[in-house]
Amino acid sequence: MKRSPFESTTLVRTLTAAFLLFWFYMLGARVLVPTDEGRYAEMAREMLATGDWITLRLNGIKYFEKPPLQNWMNALTFALFGLGEWQARLWTGLTALLGIVSVGFTAAKLYDRRTGWIAALMLGSGFYWAGMGHVNSLDMGISGFFAVALCALILGQRDGVSEKEQRNYMLLCWAAMALATLSKGLIGIVLPGAVLTLYTLLARDLRMWTKLHFGKGLLLFFAITAPWFILIAMRNPEHPHFFFIHEHFDRFTSGVHKRGGPWYYFIPLMVLGILPWLGYLFSSVGAGWKKEASRFQPLLMAWIWAVFFFVFFSVSGSKLPGYIVPIFPALALIGARQAAQGGEVWQKISLATSAILGIALTAGVQWKLPSLLAGKPEYEIPLYQGYAVWLQIAGVLFLLAAVAGWVFLQKQMKDWSLLALGLTGFIAGQIAFLGHNEFGKYIAGTAHLPAMREVLKTPGSHFYGVGRYEQAMPFYVERTMTLVEFPDEMQFGLSIEPQLWIPQREDFVHRWLAHVQNKEAAVAVVRRDIYDDFRARGIPMRVIGDDPKRIVISAQ
Repeated sequence: MKRSPFESTTLVRTLTAAFLLFWFYMLGARVLVPTDEGRYAEMAREMLATGDWITLRLNGIKYFEKPPLQNWMNALTFALFGLGEWQARLWTGLTALLGIVSVGFTAAKLYDRRTGWIAALMLGSGFYWAGMGHVNSLDMGISGFFAVALCALILGQRDGVSEKEQRNYMLLCWAAMALATLSKGLIGIVLPGAVLTLYTLLARDLRMWTKLHFGKGLLLFFAITAPWFILIAMRNPEHPHFFFIHEHFDRFTSGVHKRGGPWYYFIPLMVLGILPWLGYLFSSVGAGWKKEASRFQPLLMAWIWAVFFFVFFSVSGSKLPGYIVPIFPALALIGARQAAQGGEVWQKISLATSAILGIALTAGVQWKLPSLLAGKPEYEIPLYQGYAVWLQIAGVLFLLAAVAGWVFLQKQMKDWSLLALGLTGFIAGQIAFLGHNEFGKYIAGTAHLPAMREVLKTPGSHFYGVGRYEQAMPFYVERTMTLVEFPDEMQFGLSIEPQLWIPQREDFVHRWLAHVQNKEAAVAVVRRDIYDDFRARGIPMRVIGDDPKRIVISAQ
């Protein structure tokens, strides 16, 4: 094999700098898309505006579904840099990079520098990891800390580690699990604990339990997590039952959130998420079972991690696409080792997959577009047509990646082939995300923001959501929305503070008529069928925004 590009310090630094510039640019290249992005941006905005960093609120209503870490970090970012899209995504972007660095560093420590760079390349260019790193949701925040926990555990237990190193790595693991718990809940410690248990049973290595530094680790874990849980329970006695029972036990064992799915729900998502490295997903299936020369088996640990997380969320009564993001750091560790050791057949499968995907996007999108547009609202047709062009551009890049990678491989330049596949695949994936921005604007309703801001700039103005809740609009207009007839996900909070909403449409009508009579500034985002009802009843209103998803009306 010819000289690896990973051996050139200048090339590696140049590519890393270019990667980071593109990575951070893309954080602000799209609008915040509901639901998650609008929700967590608005919660952080309200936290900063009210100065209450303990009781979490969404739209002014108590919201206890998740812990506060991401809201804290987003609020801090807003305080430092102001409100905006890139600011709302900075935390997830940084935690994704943290995962990439952790995986690359760990592979380099376990094997060699080249394997470390391949691991970082695989994770950083994977469609799901790079994509979710640019989405303001909790899935990447917890996944970044899960990656640190896995890597620290592996490094702390590897053969030949000194006692000091072991202690420090294990304390890092405990801290990462604590931050994962503050990101999304008890799975932050329960799932890594389950993986450790399975590993010690399968590897017959019960001695590991004596090397976890339980005493110091638990003290560190509770020092990080306990203060907030204690404070919020003191201020909100209803929080512990809702958070620990409803949001954990009920959510896992039932379909209480109506987010179920078949047993194979995550299989296509995992295939999509690992692109352009699909060949190494296949290689990882059996690689974790191969006995390594060392006593401690890092690839087996990574394999158990990936399989357990996949099975755990597959049997859960609640399923969302982002739940399997923590799998990919483990797969990157296994795949990088496979790539570094040889395994050209897996590389060829990845290149072939990239070529097939490229053909599907360039030709298939154009072929399926007419049937896809049939029956779509006229308003949406240009959005689909525009997005099709972006997908075709991504398809061309996937084809180029396959061709370039194949040419390099035939010239015995395997690492150049990996580099071409990874970097081009990363850019193609980001282009696919960027092309969705016009759809994102439509989903978020940003076209109506100028007219809404013009009315809402009046002191004492009122803002309503009638029959629907707009997750992103409150953030963009910097004003909470009074819900009417539709509690959405804030039903629990509204059961505690019912005065914060209007449950009956007729009560809203009376209030709206008072705004009209008193010439008060008011804006309502209304579901279309409700708007038709208002119009039929002759309720005075001025339409300032109209699209298939909503009607925006003003009282003046």
